[in-house]
Amino acid sequence: MKKIYLLAAASLMMLSSCDLDINQDPNYPTGADITPELQFPAVISAIADASGDQMFNYGGFFAQYFEQMPEANQYNDIAELNIDESKDVFNRCYNNIYAGALMDIEDIKTKTTNTANLFACQVMRTQAFQLLVDNTSETPYSEALQGGANSSPKYDDGKTVYEGVLAELDAAEAALNGDVMTMTDPMLNKNLSQWKGYANALRLRMYLRLIDGGQSEYTAKVTALLAANNFFTGNVAWDVFRDEEGQYNPWCQSVFSLTNNHCAAYPIVSYMKSMADPRLSYAIKARTSDNTFVGQFPGSKQDPGIVGTSYKNKDVSTINYDVAHDMPIYLFTQSELQFLIAEAQMRFNNNASAAKAAYEAGVEADFALRGVSGAEGFLAAAGSWDNAADKLKLVYMQKWTALFMHDHMEAWSEIRRTDVPALSTASAAQIKANPALYTPGDLICPAVNKKGGNNIAMSMPYSSNSRKYNVNTPATARQITDKVFWDVK
Repeated sequence: MKKIYLLAAASLMMLSSCDLDINQDPNYPTGADITPELQFPAVISAIADASGDQMFNYGGFFAQYFEQMPEANQYNDIAELNIDESKDVFNRCYNNIYAGALMDIEDIKTKTTNTANLFACQVMRTQAFQLLVDNTSETPYSEALQGGANSSPKYDDGKTVYEGVLAELDAAEAALNGDVMTMTDPMLNKNLSQWKGYANALRLRMYLRLIDGGQSEYTAKVTALLAANNFFTGNVAWDVFRDEEGQYNPWCQSVFSLTNNHCAAYPIVSYMKSMADPRLSYAIKARTSDNTFVGQFPGSKQDPGIVGTSYKNKDVSTINYDVAHDMPIYLFTQSELQFLIAEAQMRFNNNASAAKAAYEAGVEADFALRGVSGAEGFLAAAGSWDNAADKLKLVYMQKWTALFMHDHMEAWSEIRRTDVPALSTASAAQIKANPALYTPGDLICPAVNKKGGNNIAMSMPYSSNSRKYNVNTPATARQITDKVFWDVK
């Protein structure tokens, strides 16, 4: 069944997203034979592919989970922040979301009046625009997806887009009239309660970003969500992949011939070792030189002063690609949800007991998702809520840990929102010379940083396809060090 869904979604994506101009596509298929029942899996697949493939890859570097292996060069530019529009790193994500998912949703809306179907489409539309804003802040929204009626839609600011799709989501839910979903739904099995819970989780995620972006009026909406406690169970995951070549998870498939390019980064290894975390070996392999876990300094691949001229693959811990072969693409994990609830309970309800319960549920959910035992012992020792001097930081750090190899785009976004893990004031060279300068888990400015200064990636450049086709793409190119609208710290 997984294979059927995967092939069906891939076929529809070939029709709707390959080499398309998102603003004007005279060949876009809108025939009656392409029904909402068939299109909806393609909507989910396109958004999942954007989040779970290229965003997963560059987000993994930006969240400092991944680093470039010593004896390979595929991702030097990402590791060294050497990214601009010409690199096309964001292009496929942009195409998949606009020309694939969002155009399919527009077509579905012309073919059904079923309010449950339309609500599920709106949930996916909300997540799609959330991803776009979290990458480039400004993005086409109010004038987008009009085809030939407007081939150059304006870019709206991120706050306008966030608030716009959240209002659309509220309206779609208010319009529900007892309809049941009829569209094929491999993700949540047409369970409208689960779709409502997913919508509420998206609201919580986005409200927190709006609040931290200066919109304090969303605090009441957060406390209302906590009071209602109507969230999804399990995980929201696109689980259609198989452990067979050609049917792998898309990130795994895309790096299949590049498996000597990802090693573990120094921050994630250092933090998990400091916490005696049993999850360390889940997706990270001990280095072959001495069977210990050693992460590589960010951006150090081409800095002989950091790695030395004899540094080889055997000297660092590699990423265990095996766990990714049939790994679902997680659009929202239960652990992330529980950590967001824990944060909100602490910040807005001053409810330490509820925060503790959610925090521990988040840790337990992640251990269970990885199939790793020892959550109870971890929560009684290094991960203890009661012993933590800074409980909110503990929540953030454990969320960062839990998002590793699950949702790297969200990990990168949460780092930017919370400033946790913090960016070390010590350079990679200083930390190598004196490890006592370093707090385990802190991010490290890439040793080779093509943007200069002590910084990390803060956003993505605009899509080169947008620059090519849309004359209203902002004239000033977005730099990787430019912040998105909600990142005001």
